[in-house]
Amino acid sequence: MDKQELLQRIFGYSQFRPGQEELIDGMLAGRDAFGIMPTGGGKSMCYQLPGLLLPGITLVVSPLISLMRDQVMALKAAGVPAAYINSTLNRAQMQLVYRNLLAGQYKIVYIAPERLDYPGFGSVAERLQISLLAVDEAHCISQWGQDFRPSYLRIVNFIRQLPYRPVVAAFTATATIQVRRDVEQILQLQNPVQVVTGFDRPNLYFEVIHPESKDRELQRLLFARRKKSGIIYCSTRRKVESVCQNLNDMGYGAVCYHAGLPDEQRTANQEDFLYDRKPIMVATNAFGMGIDKSNVGFVIHYNMPKSIEAYYQEAGRAGRDGSEADCILLYNGSDVYTARYFIDNSSENEEMDPAQRARVRRQELARLDAMVGYCKTKTCLRGYLMEYFGQNHPEICGNCGNCSGSFQTVDITKEAGIILTCIQSIGDKLGYSVGVNLVGNVLRGSRNKRVLELHLDKLPVYGLLSSRGRSEIHGMIDHLEAEGYLRTEQEHRTLLLTSEADQVLYRNKPVLMKVEIEPDAGVPAETSGKMAGDEGELFDELRDLRSTLAKKAKLPAYVIFSNATLMDMARKRPQTISEFRKISGVGEIKAAWYGQAFLERIRQFQDEHF
Repeated sequence: MDKQELLQRIFGYSQFRPGQEELIDGMLAGRDAFGIMPTGGGKSMCYQLPGLLLPGITLVVSPLISLMRDQVMALKAAGVPAAYINSTLNRAQMQLVYRNLLAGQYKIVYIAPERLDYPGFGSVAERLQISLLAVDEAHCISQWGQDFRPSYLRIVNFIRQLPYRPVVAAFTATATIQVRRDVEQILQLQNPVQVVTGFDRPNLYFEVIHPESKDRELQRLLFARRKKSGIIYCSTRRKVESVCQNLNDMGYGAVCYHAGLPDEQRTANQEDFLYDRKPIMVATNAFGMGIDKSNVGFVIHYNMPKSIEAYYQEAGRAGRDGSEADCILLYNGSDVYTARYFIDNSSENEEMDPAQRARVRRQELARLDAMVGYCKTKTCLRGYLMEYFGQNHPEICGNCGNCSGSFQTVDITKEAGIILTCIQSIGDKLGYSVGVNLVGNVLRGSRNKRVLELHLDKLPVYGLLSSRGRSEIHGMIDHLEAEGYLRTEQEHRTLLLTSEADQVLYRNKPVLMKVEIEPDAGVPAETSGKMAGDEGELFDELRDLRSTLAKKAKLPAYVIFSNATLMDMARKRPQTISEFRKISGVGEIKAAWYGQAFLERIRQFQDEHF
């Protein structure tokens, strides 16, 4: 069986995604490989398919227990013999996996990096024919990566101890140029086929909202997405629990996940979400690494993450099956202080020497500044993300809040002069710079205690923008920073004028700002597309059938078929098994197991509606 036939028969796809075939061909020819592909871009196919064609077994190193379980479950559902080795297995289960390995019963085996140097596995590995060793989440091997794991350094020693060196392949979704260099060097990749498919996910809609009330905004967003499954990320455990409780009080089926919950409750909540018993997961960033749930229709960040890498990875858990999905971030200034608190109080870097810790902290603060820049920019959000990862992009994407919203350009030259003068005047009076909240209070004419104690109410600029709201003033300050007239000092988060500010203060340079035209309050915001008319009705019926079959099989619904596959069925409406096999995502095994049930439901729908 060749690669094309295998792609169709096992995985149900008629063609490869960008970059997949080049990497697969390289591995099949015996070359190492390095794939940088976005979440949902098909990285797992790049090692699973050659793993089925190469002799012996493919070993996949992954730090993500959830991913191991999900992908092994999906492989088994497609008829592929697979297993995983990690801390969730007891001694008897581990011994069974080892026996089956030695008996040649598996083709693909997932393993946690910590397990590579266990004596029990080492003695087994020496007797195996390992043709391919795939390293998932490869950025974890670099100290410059956003998720460095010392256990990844064991991979190189493990490879050296094998009787012969297998093909080594590395994959990651989020890696800067420095991290890419580290991966290639530390793993000692030999003349690798290197493919960077790009970081763009065209099916994802990005938006940043600066709400007066996050809870009210969240309620509005969820009302418009009440038929969808989604994840809401919060920065603290307390906020996770309060948001989850509020959603349940409003009648939404929500569960929560954070590291402080008992293991049993975390597992139960995760199962409820994966199996669609509860459509909404409210979680800290402890949830989601390796979750292969393909039907997540939205990811909402209640709080801002501390880096672009973290945000793009978490947001990328939406729309993994290629269907349209929303990635929405709710931002206010307090998110910055929360993120800084986590950076300053991180326990992950305690083993480093002081110089290393200081360097890592500076790097994390620089990442935080880039994240804040994303939240404040008025330019294309997708373009901002692509720019960060070093990828070319059009000026306007047409599928983000800054490109697709209704905006008008307003002249804020007068207000800009007042704001810059206020910041300059406060600095001259106090001898030091202050943060955005105090500047805003002075401009609004606030009788705030600190304003009065510092006698800032005596400044000529005091109250000059009293007719403007707090968020409106903060928005103009953000715009001035984005345009380069202001900068935020990292250590104390205070505002400083740049040399460019002179152009506005002394040379009358005009300042223009895009302002969003508010939608009607009664119209809920739903940005991602929906299937219309009878196609939408059939999709709903096929989704109900999938849920019924999933419950009988005790599988998550998306393991049977993804939303994208159901949409393809609803559009093409196959009438025979032969036509059913041509649906994207339908392989031979799944066609045999589920084809007749779905064909019957499609025929019933046709009879009732036409």
